[in-house]
Amino acid sequence: MSTPAAGRLQDRLGRFGARLSGSTLRIGTGGFVSWWGKALASWLPPRVRQVLGMDRGRLLLVVEGEALRLRLQRGAEIRDLGNVPRLDGFDASRDPLARVLGLRLSDLPRWLLLPAGSALRRRLPLPAAAADRLRDVVGFEIERQTPFALDAVAYDARVIGRREGEGPIDAELIAVPRAALDPQLAALGPVAPALAGIDVAGPDGVPLQVNLLPLSQRQHIRDPWRSWNLAFAAVAVIAAGLALWQVLENRRAAADAFDAEVEREAVPARRAAAQQQELVNLIEGQAFLQRTRAARPTAVEVMDELSRRLPDGSYLEKLAIEDDRLTLIGLSNEAPALIGRLQDSKLWHSPALAGALQTDPVTHKDRFTLTAELGPANASKEAPGAAGE
Repeated sequence: MSTPAAGRLQDRLGRFGARLSGSTLRIGTGGFVSWWGKALASWLPPRVRQVLGMDRGRLLLVVEGEALRLRLQRGAEIRDLGNVPRLDGFDASRDPLARVLGLRLSDLPRWLLLPAGSALRRRLPLPAAAADRLRDVVGFEIERQTPFALDAVAYDARVIGRREGEGPIDAELIAVPRAALDPQLAALGPVAPALAGIDVAGPDGVPLQVNLLPLSQRQHIRDPWRSWNLAFAAVAVIAAGLALWQVLENRRAAADAFDAEVEREAVPARRAAAQQQELVNLIEGQAFLQRTRAARPTAVEVMDELSRRLPDGSYLEKLAIEDDRLTLIGLSNEAPALIGRLQDSKLWHSPALAGALQTDPVTHKDRFTLTAELGPANASKEAPGAAGE
């Protein structure tokens, strides 16, 4: 069934397929990995996904009389590739589209696209829990919503609206009678068993994004670049890990070098700080000694003051200065009057006799022991306040 027009179309499609380059980076199609990969890819712009091969698209087959229109859909973009003769007369042991489209396009999932008027569409309000098993749920509504039995139609459903919160959802049932579908499948000839799905065109010609083909009959075309993509992805992950590890090691080395430099610079700084603290301690100690010396009279001053205040009939046997206390032991014929003579001195204050007076049997003078506090009287009164501050 080769014609000149079909040959020209084959050359055109072959050149178009040859221009498609670059490997696809799909991550798996099942389970959590598939969901995770699609969720990540959904954040990328459509054109970027196409460049990276994440959106391989699908090949739409439209039966139009004695011809078969081929359309390429990638995201929201649909491109006409051309027409070929119907495939119902081709050899079932060979794939006619592989010879017509070339390697790149023949590996795409193949979908039969039915015209808009061939499907029955019903809008159904359903509970929110039905969204997880929508196809199974609407299967029970086939005989109520359509004049056909369940086994007489090919059907699918889609969610077209959701209420706020946990309210019901608006679903749409799309059903095509087998009597209208079987001639379409027959027109595909040997391509029909290799279909990945059957979709229906909307009023504007855009597919409704449903799949009327039962799950057991859907064919999944394996991406020939998948193994290479997984290998490249593994190499990329390992390379990224090594790069991050190298960056971390560089950061650690830089931090160690910085710590060593800080330690070298800190030694002189600590030495200077210690010398400064030692100097401060010396200055404070000297100031303390000067204040203490200024607050206490010297021994010479005390002895001079005593020699002028003690009467001639008195003499000392012992003079002791311990911290701020002055102790006098001696003999005097005027011992009771000594306290009055020692009062009002600027060198000491609070003179008092310690113990009773005793008469010396030899000199017949009174032996006395007298104590006093060194320093002026106002200094001792101000000391507690100063300490409290």
